[in-house]
Amino acid sequence: MTLAARPLTALAALAFLATSSLGIAAARAESIDTTATEAYVLDFDTGAVLLDKNAETQIQPASLSKLMTVYLLFEALKKGEVKLDDSFPVSKEAWALNEGSTMFVGIGSQIHVEDLIRGIIVQSGNDACLVVAEGLAGTEEAFVERMNKKAKELGLNDSQFDNPHGLEDPKQLMTAHDVAWLAHHLIADFPEYYHYFSEKEFVFNGIKQGNRNPLLYKDPTVDGLKTGHLSISGYSVAVSAKRDGRRIITVLIGTHSMQERSDEAAKVLDWAFREYDNYTVAKAGSVLADAPVWMGQEATVPLAVGKDLLVTLPRAAHDKLTAKAVFDGPIPAPITAGQEVGKVVISVPGMADMEVPLVAGKEVPKLGFFGRMFASLKHYIGGGA
Repeated sequence: MTLAARPLTALAALAFLATSSLGIAAARAESIDTTATEAYVLDFDTGAVLLDKNAETQIQPASLSKLMTVYLLFEALKKGEVKLDDSFPVSKEAWALNEGSTMFVGIGSQIHVEDLIRGIIVQSGNDACLVVAEGLAGTEEAFVERMNKKAKELGLNDSQFDNPHGLEDPKQLMTAHDVAWLAHHLIADFPEYYHYFSEKEFVFNGIKQGNRNPLLYKDPTVDGLKTGHLSISGYSVAVSAKRDGRRIITVLIGTHSMQERSDEAAKVLDWAFREYDNYTVAKAGSVLADAPVWMGQEATVPLAVGKDLLVTLPRAAHDKLTAKAVFDGPIPAPITAGQEVGKVVISVPGMADMEVPLVAGKEVPKLGFFGRMFASLKHYIGGGA
């Protein structure tokens, strides 16, 4: 049985955490183009994809690779395997890794984990990445195995790592999609450590270096994450901003200069916040329909959503939203509260339908023996109507 579509009033936005498995898409607002060769824009709370430009194309991610190194370090901290004031030794190999950005580690020295975090995030130190890799896993090769294993666990199926820092390597590959979702995981999984991404400078060994993320200096709503550059893949950035309680993650790859990278990221972020917003279609427990019950002690059961239903829509389209409950009925008893019994299909012109499970709003026990006999007799006398 399918209930007729009916409009639902969008309530005040109430965010809930969703992952890439949610499968909610966003309607397209006023389109935007970017000079980046690959781009991916993600609403943090709903998982809605606002922009996808070649986001499944594998590229060498440069220093965006460091996000995975940081993820594994944050994970070790959260599990209690290391502490911020623990120290890792600097090997000859790490000291000699002075290509590209560097933290300027001293050979044979011991560096606190918290300093290494800042050395990677703020200073983008390739040497700091190798110190962390060897400190956590013993060898760079063993750490790379952890990186690839974690990528699979997080669903980053188009990512492949061959080093912890992102220096040019044809075996080191990611997509804009995977970078964005890795950023999402960093923010969602480690809120207690995410603040390091917003630090603008760090002094180590008497050398002060500024954060490579230019948007931290020009937009107070930006609080992360990372930039990168290789001649083969251009200038890239993964940036996150939070405005009025709503967070957007933007990944751009393949811009032609640092200035263009900064300008394009700012432009795309402003577009995402301006053209889209989040709307609560229904709150957890809200009854959207009543379904008939077969052989139950109640004639009907309320159908509700199990958690707040938040969707990302163009601002100009939210009042065109309709929803319908879809289920096979009558629903046979017994029914337990919270049991999935159908789905709500949300439709907005110009976008793919969104489907969210409907659950039973209360328990409906099965009729006893004589009750079932009476119900069956009534059904057959009524001709099955």
